[in-house]
Amino acid sequence: MKKPRATAATSGPDGLATAGDVAAIVAGTHGDPFAVLGVHEVGKSLFARCFVPHAEFVTAYTLTGIIAGELSRRDDRGFFEGKLSIRKRQPLRYHARNAGGDWWLTDPYSFGPVLGPMDDYYIAQGSHLRLFDKLGAHVIEHEGATGVHFAVWAPNARRVSVVGDFNEWDGRRHTMRDRRDTGIWELFVPDIGAGRPYKYEIIGPDGVRLPLKADPFAFKSELRPATASVVAVPPAHEWGDEAHRNFWRNADHRREAISVYEVHAGSWQLRDDGTFLSWDELADRLIPYVVETGFTHIEFMPISEHPYDPSWGYQTTGLYAPSARFGDPDGFARFVDGAHRAGVGVILDWVPAHFPVDAHGLANFDGTALYEHADPRKGFHPDWNTAIYNFGRREVVSFLVNNALFWAEKYHVDGLRVDAVASMLYLDYSRKQGEWIPNEKGGRENLEAVSFLQKMNKEVYGHHPGVMTIAEESTSWPKVSAPVHEGGLGFGFKWNMGFMHDTLEYFSKEPIFRKHHHNDLTFGLTYAFSENFVLPLSHDEVVHGKGTLLGKMAGDDWQKFATLRAYYAFMWGYPGKKLLFMGQEFAQRREWSEARALDWNLLEFRPHRGVWQTVRDLNYLYRSRPALHGRDCEPEGFSWLIVDDSQNSVFAWLRSAPGGSPVAVISNFTPVPRDNYRVPLPKAGNWREIINTDASEYGGSGKGNGGLVEARAEGGSIFATMLLPPLSTIMLELVAD
Repeated sequence: MKKPRATAATSGPDGLATAGDVAAIVAGTHGDPFAVLGVHEVGKSLFARCFVPHAEFVTAYTLTGIIAGELSRRDDRGFFEGKLSIRKRQPLRYHARNAGGDWWLTDPYSFGPVLGPMDDYYIAQGSHLRLFDKLGAHVIEHEGATGVHFAVWAPNARRVSVVGDFNEWDGRRHTMRDRRDTGIWELFVPDIGAGRPYKYEIIGPDGVRLPLKADPFAFKSELRPATASVVAVPPAHEWGDEAHRNFWRNADHRREAISVYEVHAGSWQLRDDGTFLSWDELADRLIPYVVETGFTHIEFMPISEHPYDPSWGYQTTGLYAPSARFGDPDGFARFVDGAHRAGVGVILDWVPAHFPVDAHGLANFDGTALYEHADPRKGFHPDWNTAIYNFGRREVVSFLVNNALFWAEKYHVDGLRVDAVASMLYLDYSRKQGEWIPNEKGGRENLEAVSFLQKMNKEVYGHHPGVMTIAEESTSWPKVSAPVHEGGLGFGFKWNMGFMHDTLEYFSKEPIFRKHHHNDLTFGLTYAFSENFVLPLSHDEVVHGKGTLLGKMAGDDWQKFATLRAYYAFMWGYPGKKLLFMGQEFAQRREWSEARALDWNLLEFRPHRGVWQTVRDLNYLYRSRPALHGRDCEPEGFSWLIVDDSQNSVFAWLRSAPGGSPVAVISNFTPVPRDNYRVPLPKAGNWREIINTDASEYGGSGKGNGGLVEARAEGGSIFATMLLPPLSTIMLELVAD
């Protein structure tokens, strides 16, 4: 990189800085410290000026150790300057001394900028797709020295300084260079490296010093309650997951088995002393468990840095930093790689909808509404008391899009589940009349948020084709999972909130009343293929007084367990990808709390173990039978066999896909066994029972059909006469001739 020419500073004929400049540097109010500090040409000579608090004497040296001149103290608070004996501008080191000792430091103001004009151009355009390589804190070699390059966006600030233990948190010592065209402030600080805590001290446009700010691009943070950012090096992990990534790059996710285990990393399990497991400990325990239980993916609730445990990570202050709760960022890289090597994908909950207003975070970042809308009718979220990103600002969109790309590139994540999409799409979300501002067309749609989501999805799928995006979107917004070029939002999948709501409503009813609510289970098929759906039984259903899935089932304890097993098999046979929150796979009895681990001792009891075995076997069937996953998102893969037997609360349908035998799914949601029940089937012959949730090994009554039923042609139709066990779902697979 071509070095800039030495700056011509304001100085007197003797080359000394003006009294006003000296006073401003010492007070930390100078608007352009690079015009004063560092190395400057005065006539044909070079002068050096530095601010070194506590020093009484300062001698300048080149980086190679050649003495360059003695500097005189102009101000007792630490301002030094003097003529140099060197003829060529170059970085300097200073030997500082006082009565208590001596120390060395390298002058950050004697170095040129790190960012270049092309960075300025793409940053200003909002089209820079590698901001995480430019902003934040990066350990680099620069002009012969090793140090850390800091860069932060604060276009309306009067001054920005980087502060940390390396400068006694003194904002006068490392004031940054203002790249005025972009609003980026940068500074190369030599002689420091990884592991150093830091923040930004920002003077707002009104001259008021703001609370110290964490770095929006911090790649590592201190463990809460501390809130400083930490200088980090990029993950040094040597990845061994190319086979896994290649498979998903070349796969059509809609036609693959995707069964997701949703996990809160801070409460899945804990150490004996109640502290969090590290990523390595989680890898040792969680990955084998997921493999054994048969899930294809782990979906973590947000693991980016957040100050408040009960927010579960949804109030994030560090979008680029894996939380310090679980160790170093490298540990998360090792976890993802270990999961991939075991054939398990990793999905992250991602929160671009809002951010908390903690003083060290993004709110009022440079003394103005920078990341958020200034008008609370657009910039404040009434449900969560949080700020809403300004999706109309290209720098904010770039910050968020880059973050999605960052997790895909740096940590090889397999997907992003985007939280609270509905709150982004509607300007009147949770607002009364008069509390929101219509869009330019007079409507309630947030057109800027739509544009952002489309851009994010285009960039993620364009640069990382093996990565999927999943929308938590609770309304009937059209084409959420349709491509952008077809007018869609561009997500790969959408959570089917209707399925969750309708089915839980149905199973909460006593069996005798279910015949009056038959439509709760059939209605979903009228829209089941309007989007690429994930069926979510998520954390939202087992918190805030909602109990657990087991507790939601009607009836006595035996009926609750039987109904839950039958419900899971109904869901695994239903079109759509699957998601189950941790603990529900073994019928956790206590409502989930982030403050304690799951009740793993329940697996010692037969009913709970039976639910776990049911889920394990369902995952195996789902993955091994193309009929159950190959056409999850296409109507050709589904046909009703029995849709209108409300009196008996029986449902039956056929799943089919190329490359596999068809599978019939039959559910009886009353505690009454149905003898000699006729089920129409598409082909005569033997149909093998591949699962029966009433099997005694699962904790059921053991009723069934001996593992096989025969379908016969009679009177122009084909059907099998069988026993439907109580509160059960069975699956039948056509036996090949």
